[in-house]
Amino acid sequence: MSRPVPVPTELSEPFWEAARRGDLVVPYCPACDLRFFVPEPACPGCMGPEWWYVPSSGRGTVYSVTVVHRAPGPGFDTPFALAVIDLDDGGTLLSHVDAGDPDAVVIGMPVRVDFRPLTDEITLPYFVPSL
Repeated sequence: MSRPVPVPTELSEPFWEAARRGDLVVPYCPACDLRFFVPEPACPGCMGPEWWYVPSSGRGTVYSVTVVHRAPGPGFDTPFALAVIDLDDGGTLLSHVDAGDPDAVVIGMPVRVDFRPLTDEITLPYFVPSL
């Protein structure tokens, strides 16, 4: 079976468009200077409705990690490392980290984004160790 494909929404479409180009963008609220993820109708920091996407360098640090041994659904290869990434330019993102061996992913590891096409329309951001 193939892996489930994310379905872009009106809020997330700019994120997926950027990912197809190989760019990482995150929602940014100018009212409270917060970068956040996932996109929501209102900023989770101040509940302000006005936010937009800003570019991210795609570099960060593993804040937390777990190795998933039981697939969350069909189409996922296990084991894999799932981590919360603290982005260097602000905000956090939950993503797979591909270091070859899932057990090699550790808290504090520097990482960078690496885009991988899933379909012609959807490109997924993964993270890999940053040298």
